[in-house]
Amino acid sequence: MRQGTDVPDILDVDVVTHGRLSKDAVEYARSKVADIGRRTQRRVLHARVRLTRHSDPAVDRPVVAQANVDMDGRLVRAQTDGANAREAIDRLDSRLRRNVARAADHWEARRGRLPRQSEWRHQSEPTHRQAHFPRPAAERRIVRRKSFTLEPCTVDVAALEMDLLDYDFHLFTEKATGIATVLYRGGPTGYRLAQVAPTPACDLAPFVLPVTFSPHRVPCLTVGEATERLSLLDLPFLFYVDAAEGRAHVLYHRYDGHYGLITPAGED
Repeated sequence: MRQGTDVPDILDVDVVTHGRLSKDAVEYARSKVADIGRRTQRRVLHARVRLTRHSDPAVDRPVVAQANVDMDGRLVRAQTDGANAREAIDRLDSRLRRNVARAADHWEARRGRLPRQSEWRHQSEPTHRQAHFPRPAAERRIVRRKSFTLEPCTVDVAALEMDLLDYDFHLFTEKATGIATVLYRGGPTGYRLAQVAPTPACDLAPFVLPVTFSPHRVPCLTVGEATERLSLLDLPFLFYVDAAEGRAHVLYHRYDGHYGLITPAGED
């Protein structure tokens, strides 16, 4: 028990599995993540690990390891893969250590502190993970729909959230313009910005992130059209305006080869 808290240093980590994985793999994952409380001065309230093994022998790294850690109400996430369970878990442990340390270092971002430019260069490191399971297009379905309020924030805070959640893109409302915006990994700086209606950088809330801008308006599509375009272009995600709702959506490839759909709650 850490002094001044009622949260133990050693956590009871929830581990769930999908596919053929041994009990040793479960215990190894639990032991790697269980001491997360020792890596930060912040309270770690909960930790959960998901291990998935794909059965397709054509997949080079069939084991996917994901971890979600609740640090004082802020979610820190990591996802990796490996040729076997131990390799995937070792990579997960390394990546989670980095993200937990980063969360502690950047805690002041909640009060508006802007990261240094050198910190952004470190954060734009490639993920070195398989994009998604190569499921045939005819078998793909939208298996998860997530709806949440797009809290207005700056580009810098959006980048911080994207990195802590270990995502390749982040949908948010740009603070100064109120426009639905996606920040994603790409371009010469490692970060690229797309908006429903492209806006000059000078009109955005101040930020220091080295970012390039997409000059294109996002397409207006039905869900079916968006799914078809994502499949044909083999993109990791598609940012579009839903033709029925008139709101910004993001359709993306999940690690299991199916699709996920992110929709804003309420009005853009």
